[in-house]
Amino acid sequence: MTRQRRRGIIHRRRTTTGLCLVGAISFIAGMTDAVGLILSGNFVSFMTGNTTRAALAFADLNYRHAAILFVALWVFILGNALGIVVAHRVSSRRASAVLFCVSALLALAAVSPATAYWSAQFYLIVLSMGMINATVEHVEGLPIGLTYVTGALSRFGRGIGRFLVGDRNTAGWLIQCIPWTGMAAGAVTGAFLAHETGSDALFFVASLTLCLSLATLMLPRGLQLHFQQPIAHRRKPVPLRTNATRSRKDLA
Repeated sequence: MTRQRRRGIIHRRRTTTGLCLVGAISFIAGMTDAVGLILSGNFVSFMTGNTTRAALAFADLNYRHAAILFVALWVFILGNALGIVVAHRVSSRRASAVLFCVSALLALAAVSPATAYWSAQFYLIVLSMGMINATVEHVEGLPIGLTYVTGALSRFGRGIGRFLVGDRNTAGWLIQCIPWTGMAAGAVTGAFLAHETGSDALFFVASLTLCLSLATLMLPRGLQLHFQQPIAHRRKPVPLRTNATRSRKDLA
């Protein structure tokens, strides 16, 4: 087997594994989004929608609702940051560690009372949806969105446009169907589940996330590292050696 063929096989395996993981995580994100929206009346991962709704609430002098949604934006940002910290600092099994934390947050949200807008349940779900984005940041260099599909649909549409003008490289935009399909299927499942079981639907989502976390433990450590952007550490500047410095060292 030639080196080029071996690299092609490894590339296909990494791509297939990554897309399967993306589809499964997007399914969970879609379920959580639907359940969270039904329980709280607000989006738990669609922060563009929450930004617009917060602005409308502010214009309608409903400052309480506007403040709730603005806080949710920062909780979502915090979740993304915590996901990266967990992935890079807590465990070498990055996807497994992040998914385990997401499962724990969803389980905690399931047992939290939702009696008012300022419920811990709503913010715990938002925090978990921010964290889950750190599981897979890209697949073979192609950006992936897990809890939002607007970017995926935009890349898909632009890919169609490039194809129509003669660009036959379809790999970069055809895979964008995976997160949308997963999230759409998960949202439908979550909606039916929430209507049937209410807040108990969060227990099911938490259990499913835990199962996926355990399943990713079987993935090689190197493969899990491959799905995240590397951390660019700042290098310390190397002092220039002048003639005076050289002469002093020579005398010593």
